[in-house]
Amino acid sequence: MAETLLDIAMMHSDTLILRAREGDKNAQGRLVQLWYKRIYNFCYKFFFDHDLAMEASQKAFISMHKHIGSLQDVGRFKSWLYTIAVNCCREEVRKNKTYRSVSLSDLEPGQSRHFAWEQSHHRQDNPERQLRQHELSELLHRCLQELSVEQKEVVIMKEYEGLKFREIAEVLNISENTVKSRMYYGLEALKGILEKMNITKESIGYEL
Repeated sequence: MAETLLDIAMMHSDTLILRAREGDKNAQGRLVQLWYKRIYNFCYKFFFDHDLAMEASQKAFISMHKHIGSLQDVGRFKSWLYTIAVNCCREEVRKNKTYRSVSLSDLEPGQSRHFAWEQSHHRQDNPERQLRQHELSELLHRCLQELSVEQKEVVIMKEYEGLKFREIAEVLNISENTVKSRMYYGLEALKGILEKMNITKESIGYEL
């Protein structure tokens, strides 16, 4: 129920954005509350590192506070905020020259992984299945780190954040065809990585 209320609040946030744009600090704080989890999740999937994700997220919202007055179209707030988040992630990569994304080489060598997933609406009732789901989630996050930055950004925004191709194109300032191309090659690369580990869509219950 809480998620539904949050979704409703986001869909009807134009007035809040207008107030924030006019310098209303309470409205700006409310926007941070509404969007922090989504922006943090994007940054975490980008880095697969909590500290870097926290740093990038905080910088993104500081930038939002500073520049929201220049937002022309409140209807583009979502793509505008993700653009800021993407730029903050890229900046962290440039700044942290010692940053090394967690990759599949960090996994135990020669160990094939098999996940016997069952489609169920009650996964949370089965602790063992919950653990497997967590392991799979971590594995997919690691796989993401093997992609190019361009492919990774698109896959995260489309598959995890639920943005439309049009919105991603706005965020990255590229054409929709370019977004679709990066998405296609990114998913193909992920599929190849998983196949090398003897993991198929049937074993994880997910269509790539």
